[in-house]
Amino acid sequence: MLVLGVTALVFAQPRDRGPRMRKHTVTKAGSVRLVPATKRPQAKNRHNVRITKGERVLGSNGIPAHLVGAFPNSGNPHTITEQNYDFKIPADPEPAHRVSPVHYDQGTSGPPNRPLGIALNGVLFDPGTAEFWNGDRDANWNYEALGGSIDLGLDDNHAHVQPTGAYHYHGLPTKYLAELGVSRNRHSPQVGWAADGFPIYALYGYKDPRDPSSQVIEMTSSYRLRSGKRPSGKAGPGGKYDGAFLRDYEFARGRGTLDECNGRFCVTPEFPNGTYAYFLTNKWPVVPRNFRGTPAELRSETRGQQGQRRDGRRPPRRGR
Repeated sequence: MLVLGVTALVFAQPRDRGPRMRKHTVTKAGSVRLVPATKRPQAKNRHNVRITKGERVLGSNGIPAHLVGAFPNSGNPHTITEQNYDFKIPADPEPAHRVSPVHYDQGTSGPPNRPLGIALNGVLFDPGTAEFWNGDRDANWNYEALGGSIDLGLDDNHAHVQPTGAYHYHGLPTKYLAELGVSRNRHSPQVGWAADGFPIYALYGYKDPRDPSSQVIEMTSSYRLRSGKRPSGKAGPGGKYDGAFLRDYEFARGRGTLDECNGRFCVTPEFPNGTYAYFLTNKWPVVPRNFRGTPAELRSETRGQQGQRRDGRRPPRRGR
């Protein structure tokens, strides 16, 4: 069994990179407290798709049709606002020569991560956070949104709001998957598009990747927690590898049904002749953290006004 560390998923950032990060010292994973999704968004869902010049153009206001949590809340001070997404991804994608991470490599500026893709309802899959141990990106200990170490105000859809007002998914979008009728009794319908142009599915696929008449099974991740303890002192937070941080995980080829991109080459209902397909899974990474193809940029320059507090003041920066 080939085992690879998640080093490729971790990065450092240059020192000149905007607002100072919040400082966290917690080193243990915990239970994620989800905000009940009982609120209807104030704006209606708008999204569209068109193909032009070899590109799939995805337009959206970033507002889901399903119920969401109460925002702002104690873990997330931002308000959901309409976005102006107009993303272009390959309409006929090809696998790249090498895998590229959702998280940026050392030496890049800007946000420490990029979205995996966008759901068919126009909401981003954006699994990474901007929260670091001791508030230090250079130390490379990036907190996991689903690790439960810090409260990010996630709702029942494992989603919350960025400072720009963008609602986005960090994990399984529960109510959206229910809308689509995702069931263990049949292959998942397509739930989104990755930034490299390949489709995204959720949880269930054919046992034989090439045979649509084969049994439907749960797709499983090939990642696992590393054994032992993290480095301590200046090198790291110390403590047991327990899922609090991105670097707590490693890839073990063959452990599950999926590869290091949480995907596989297979046939699907929408692609009966076969395609590379990503899968959301119940266990980490839940939302894939690597690209099989060459990703397009899904960070919009016009992403809506800065999210506001109810009192009208601009909120403090909070993790993505």
